[in-house]
Amino acid sequence: MENIGRLRDFIQSFTRLVEQVGCDEARIFSEGKALLAELIAHDDWLPHAFAQPSIESYRQYLLYCDPMERFSVVSFVWAPGQTTPVHDHTVWGMVGVLRGAERCEEYELDEAAGLRASGSHELPVGGVDLVSPDIGDIHRVSNALSEGVSISIHVYGGNIGAVQRHVYDPDTGSKKPFISGYSNSVMPNIWDRSGE
Repeated sequence: MENIGRLRDFIQSFTRLVEQVGCDEARIFSEGKALLAELIAHDDWLPHAFAQPSIESYRQYLLYCDPMERFSVVSFVWAPGQTTPVHDHTVWGMVGVLRGAERCEEYELDEAAGLRASGSHELPVGGVDLVSPDIGDIHRVSNALSEGVSISIHVYGGNIGAVQRHVYDPDTGSKKPFISGYSNSVMPNIWDRSGE
């Protein structure tokens, strides 16, 4: 049985953080990154239903959304070979790898020259990446494993499935708006303490 209490504790701690620091992105990143790192240090809490890959495409499962939509927590589940398009977020975000590994390709948008690759790296289990319009917001993410599923836990400064964002053509830099939505219609019950 999953230790869903870890997710509940994370959400409560992150809610307190957001209430204390408001929109102070630097503090959200410094203190929130430590909270996310602690959550992904344990692989016994993510409910099975929110860790299921699909052969069609990667899955984006909403685990929690703050009632004021100040932040959301999402599990991304990647089958081998799956990748996102080049995209942005328009809000701050943190990505922590729970299982497997992710490859991140970063891009910069130059209004005159278009989109250009600016680097890439792999994120192993326990690694946490940061994104925002202030520090770099455009990337493409993929499962770094040729065999096996990878799962990452994302925390965003908004209800990310409802935020209008952009996908980019990597050759031309042209962008189109999109709203990602979620792969699930229900969220885990973090409030049932009967099994504890």
